[in-house]
Amino acid sequence: MRLSTVVLPIHRWSEGQKTWQHAEDLGFHTAYTYDHLSWRSFRDGPWFGAVPTLAAAANATQRMRLGTLVTSPNFRHPVTLAKELISLDDISGGRVTLGIGAGGSGFDARALLKTGQEPWTPRERADRFGEFVPLLDRLLTEDSVSYDGRFYSAYEAYNIPGCVQRPRLPFAVAATGPRGLRLAARYGQAWVTTGDPKLFETGTPEQSVQALRGQAEKLAAACDAVGRDVDELDKILLTGFTPDRGRPLESLDAFVDFAGKHRELGFTDIVIHWPIPDSDFAADEKVFEQIAMEAVEQLS
Repeated sequence: MRLSTVVLPIHRWSEGQKTWQHAEDLGFHTAYTYDHLSWRSFRDGPWFGAVPTLAAAANATQRMRLGTLVTSPNFRHPVTLAKELISLDDISGGRVTLGIGAGGSGFDARALLKTGQEPWTPRERADRFGEFVPLLDRLLTEDSVSYDGRFYSAYEAYNIPGCVQRPRLPFAVAATGPRGLRLAARYGQAWVTTGDPKLFETGTPEQSVQALRGQAEKLAAACDAVGRDVDELDKILLTGFTPDRGRPLESLDAFVDFAGKHRELGFTDIVIHWPIPDSDFAADEKVFEQIAMEAVEQLS
């Protein structure tokens, strides 16, 4: 099992770069950041762009993989995103993973709307995502792409020389519903989940494990439907959104127990948030570092 972290882009780079370098020193497999315009309780504070942050992190680190968790169509277009990703993959020497999802109804979904205009419904987001992912796949694997779709278009969009990683950088597709799981099965090199959001407030850890087992079974069925072995996909759990909340970070033993239960479900990667005081992601930094340095060895 691999252990990764999420570093929220809330600090000026003069300070933030120390966190990314420390993440590499602690041995994290991947350091991700949210690709949002702002996010929940952090909206009234500093928040920087994901792609420039990852480009800077690529120059500040050498070994650790980097990525978004997750990028969505809420404010991205496949043509311009592909150009940025190819550049980022080149800058990092082929260390980038694209976490990608359908997006939500938060600030990102409203920032580009006209006054009074309603954000996309869940079905509309799924419709767009269903067109976004295949087009992005083509843009990252073909030298030139022309496409005229319902939501997106491209005319002789050139992306030479393409990604350092071949045939393209990996997609980690966030999905729980049938349409998203089909996209993960067809285009993903990994699958991402945060668990069942309906259980966050009133559910139990045991119910969460059962829900995640059900999601994994649906992913396996989606892979089978397209003739793919589900074991080809990494399974990534982004923590902090299950009924356990921050309890797995209370001690090394608590985390090893949590991660072990989810490894039994087939998860290959656990992602924990870098501690941020006085926030939903507050945690004891010494315990966090102990988990980073010792948990994987205990789980092996």
